[in-house]
Amino acid sequence: MQVSVTEAKGQLTELVRRAEAGDEVILTRHGRAVVRLVPVKTARNATSRRALLEAMRASASAKARAGPSAARSQDFLYRDDGLPG
Repeated sequence: MQVSVTEAKGQLTELVRRAEAGDEVILTRHGRAVVRLVPVKTARNATSRRALLEAMRASASAKARAGPSAARSQDFLYRDDGLPG
């Protein structure tokens, strides 16, 4: 939805409600888009941030363990004396 800045002055409360509900609200000046109203994302508290980080670490470490060691993944290319086979 596009609304001129002049019109928006009289209906700001309604435009903010619509933006919070997920509608795209764009304010225009002389027919050109100049401002977009978007809802502010709430900041997470320290406990929820820590839980999210722990979940990410657990997921990453589970993925890292699945498979051969990168240090030994090319060993089949070499003989016991360390030269290419």
